[in-house]
Order: sequence, then structure tokens, then C-alpha cells
Amino acid sequence: MNPTTNEDESTSRTTLLFGFLPIVPLAFLGLGLYRAWIEITFVGSFAELPLHSGAIEGMPFSIRDLFDVTMAVVSLLCAFYAQRIGPFFNKKIVFAASGILLVLSTALAFSTALYPEWATALGVPSAIAGGIGIALLILLWSELYGCLNPLRVTTYYSLSIVAGGLAIYIWRGFMFPWLFVMTAILPLVSLLCVHAGFRKIPADEQPRDKRTKLSAPWKAILLMAAYAFAYGLLESVSYSGFFGPHSAPGAVIAGLVVFFAAALQRKRFDFGVIYRIALPLTVAALLLIPALNVFGSAASSFCAAAGYTAQSILVMVVIANLCYRYGASAIWLFGIERGVRQIAMMAGRTVNNQAHMLGENGDTILAALCVVAVVTATMIFMSEKGLSSNWGATMEKHDEREATPAERKNELSVRVAEVARNNKLSAREEEVLLLLAQYKTVGIIERELFIANGTAKAHVRHIYQKLDIHTRQELFDMLGVAKPGTDEPRACGNK
Repeated sequence: MNPTTNEDESTSRTTLLFGFLPIVPLAFLGLGLYRAWIEITFVGSFAELPLHSGAIEGMPFSIRDLFDVTMAVVSLLCAFYAQRIGPFFNKKIVFAASGILLVLSTALAFSTALYPEWATALGVPSAIAGGIGIALLILLWSELYGCLNPLRVTTYYSLSIVAGGLAIYIWRGFMFPWLFVMTAILPLVSLLCVHAGFRKIPADEQPRDKRTKLSAPWKAILLMAAYAFAYGLLESVSYSGFFGPHSAPGAVIAGLVVFFAAALQRKRFDFGVIYRIALPLTVAALLLIPALNVFGSAASSFCAAAGYTAQSILVMVVIANLCYRYGASAIWLFGIERGVRQIAMMAGRTVNNQAHMLGENGDTILAALCVVAVVTATMIFMSEKGLSSNWGATMEKHDEREATPAERKNELSVRVAEVARNNKLSAREEEVLLLLAQYKTVGIIERELFIANGTAKAHVRHIYQKLDIHTRQELFDMLGVAKPGTDEPRACGNK
């Protein structure tokens, strides 16, 4: 039997612009809008509000620190209770709560410009409301990206970073009253976008009510934490004055580079290249530029922002891929990752702010801490084989006779990964194999993976050769795939 017969291939042609660039739905760029909101409201790269200045009166931390702590705590709490409260995408209360809290936070923050003597009284509730609201919004976007294959995550997320930076550049042109109105609109538009994004996801691929019994991918989380700590140490030189963390040229250009690399290479794209961008840029920001004293702080700022942005894209792809392959709860995985990331970044920022207590050798000690963080991250990354690895996560096995259809799908992902490793399939061939096992047609596979007409056929042919099979039925028998329209599993073959 020809594995590609009776399959519509024309649908894949509509996903490419000019024949080579993937068309990114505008809804998915809404993620960048909440990034813009964070920078404008709490970082203060250009909207200089009284709540941005220094520590809270009588307290050792700032309004921004309180915002970050609230975001981290809420993210971790959501992760802890993910099985009870998730998923979020079908709960109107989550959308409403996030929108109301973020608009309230914006109003309180901008009110400090009118009543600077009340900066603390208005700033504290603004930070708490904003931290809760943005944590919910981030987890909503995490659920959406957890429904996408890795190439879509890479292209959509990297381009949304660019969109967020461009939004900040545009918002700089508004006078203060309009700046307030347009900033308050940002999270609302982001919520509308994430809602529209979920409507593009087929019902059977949307987040499940039941959390997969998957342990946390501690290697991916620790990898991001190490970079976040290093970035926190570098934050004082990463941006200053005109730019913030999400509008820095390094962040925007890194997003563009990753987007075009993934969009143009598609089937040949090596996700490890993202890390190979992040590592040298971060080392340059930490050591080479300061040591050689070349180009000044602008070059160090560019490298730090670009390296951290590339690393955040990689971790987003890794964790979203675990959600996509195993049906794992995005609230669970991303809640832990986001909470740990924020804590690590705050730790780095705190150490940097107290560098004067380290004496004359303070800068050297900070550089050494950064190097340790980057080396740790490098060792973690090198210990994994690639995107198809589990990054320290393990899945609890289910009894096939008692497992739900969703759990069987998760087990199928495990079997596909095992077959791919044993038969030396490439990362892209493993993706194609998983989609084949889910009864996806060649046309659908080409559309989902952004590959040109005929490319999926070539992948299928190579997979069959490596597995020494000749028909789709043999493939189903090997993987123990259920018959179409039933929940009855087949017996796994021995190949």
C-alpha cells in the first residue's frame, strides 16, 4: 500500500508566503503585546513613573521586585494546583480576571504620575494586581503554544518577540494620556489574541482536563534559570535609558534571526543552533567585551539581550514540545519554569545591586558567578541529545486496558521516541513519524511542519527504509496504534 494515496497535498501550499516564508497568523503575535505591557508599566524604559524609582519606603525591595515576586508565586501556585484548576483556555473567569487585574494595575501605575506622593500606596496594589494578572495571561499563552509543533513554536514565538519590541517603539510616540490608554489596551488585545489562537486549534488537540503524569523537565528549567541568573547580573548593562528588556535591539534582532533561520531552513533547521547563538553572545557580554574594553557598554548590552532572548526561545520550544508530544499540562510545566526563572533573575539582580559589598574585586566575583551559571547551562545542554529528549522529565506508565484515549496518545509519543532513537531517525523524521501514527495525512503533515509539497513523502520514504517496513499498516502494528475511530489498542510489534 502506498502510504501517501488519497491524501490532499494542496492544503500545504497556502501556508507559505512568497513560496518560502511561513504565514504567521496575527493572533499568535499577541504574545508580544504582554511583553510590551510589562516593560512600559513596570520596567520604565521610557515611561518614567514614580513607582519605578528605588525601593519601597521602609522596605528592602522595589515595586518591580514585588511585581516579579507576585508573578513567580502565582505561577508556582498554579503549577502546584494545575490538576485541579486547569486547563485555563476554556474558563472565562481566567480571561476576565486577567483582563480586569491588568487594566487595574495599569491605572494604578499611571496614577502615580499624577499623585507622586502616593507612589507606594498606589504602586504596591498595582504590582500585586499586575503580577497575578500577567501570570494568568502568560499561562494562557503557554497552553496555546503547548498545542503547536516545535517549528511553529519557534517561528511564532520569535516573531512575537519582534512584534512586542515594535509595539514599544510605536508606543513611545504617544503623549502621556494616550500612552495610558494604549498601554491599558495591550493586555486586553493580548487576551483577545490568545482566545482567537485557541479557536484555530482543532478540538482534539486542545489542552486536556487531566494532567499527564509527567515529572518536571528539571534540566530545561535549570538551563533557563542559569541564564536568567546571569542576565539578572548583567541587567544594569543590558539596557539603560532608551531601551528595556523587550525592546532592546539585541532582543529584537535575535528574534528576527531565529525566525528567518527556522522559516528558511524548515526541514533542515537544527534547533541546537538557537543555543549556539545564545552561548557565545552571553560569554561575549560577560567576559570578552569587558575584558578587551571594545565597543563599550552598547555591545555588551546587545550581546546580553540577544543571548538571553535566544535562550528563552529555546526553552519555550523545549517545554512546549513536551506538552505537544505527551499532552502534558502547560500550566504545570510552564508554571514551574516561569516561577523558577523569575526567582533566578531576581537573585542575579539582587547580587548585582549589592556588588559594592564585595569590595574592589566585586566585578571579578560577579563575572565568575556569571561564568559558573553559563558553564552549568552548557553542561546541562550538552547532556541532552536534542529536542526529542525529555530534559530530565519522566512519564509514569499506564495500564493500556485502563488508560484514557489521551493517555494512550501520550504513551504513543513515548513509543515513537523510543523507535526513533533505536532506528536513528532524525528529529524531523521523528516529528513526521508521530504525525503518521496519529493518522495525519501527508498534506496535513506538510502544513503543520511548514514543509514544501513532496517533502513529507520523502520523509515517509526514509522512515520506512530505516524501520524496514513497507506500509502504513506495518507502522501502526509496530507502534501499537489503535484502529481509527476506536480506543482499542493494538498489540505492539517487535520491530
